[in-house]
Amino acid sequence: MFKYILDQISLYAIPVIILLIPLYGMTKKVKVYESFTEGAKEGFTTAVRIIPFLTAMLVSIGIFRASGAMDYFAKFAAPVTNLIGMPSEVLPMAIMRPLSGGGASGIMNSLFTEYGPDSLIGRMASVMNGSTDTTFYILAVYFGSVGIKNVRHSLPAGLLADLAGMITAVFVTNIIFG
Repeated sequence: MFKYILDQISLYAIPVIILLIPLYGMTKKVKVYESFTEGAKEGFTTAVRIIPFLTAMLVSIGIFRASGAMDYFAKFAAPVTNLIGMPSEVLPMAIMRPLSGGGASGIMNSLFTEYGPDSLIGRMASVMNGSTDTTFYILAVYFGSVGIKNVRHSLPAGLLADLAGMITAVFVTNIIFG
């Protein structure tokens, strides 16, 4: 019975929301279509404005990976990661995650292929992926879209949150699956 209810909610939730939002707008005397097209226009303008920031970031990430610098750093830092219970194979994921979600997903998929998703390495990469965010991407997109050049405390705060998420992912994964 409970599964049936959840299935029905899943089936009808999005269509109901899509129907209710314009109806609510009309009851408030909002020109729904015009508001929608204006928002879409602003979104497109923002997307075009952030293309240079995204291009610069993605090219930098590509150079970092292709040069072998990331792999070299991972091998260099392996003794430290082993001390905290983090397999060195997960370190490239930890390095890439604040830079690029797609790059981190690619690394995670290669870890799944090599070690399996249910291995300690696969699980740690998964927990780390869910516990951290793409800090540099977020800063480039959001600050770039509104023209802010000085990120001030946002970068250290975001990286500190990522570090906390990574450390927590290592410890929680080792406690639960280790």
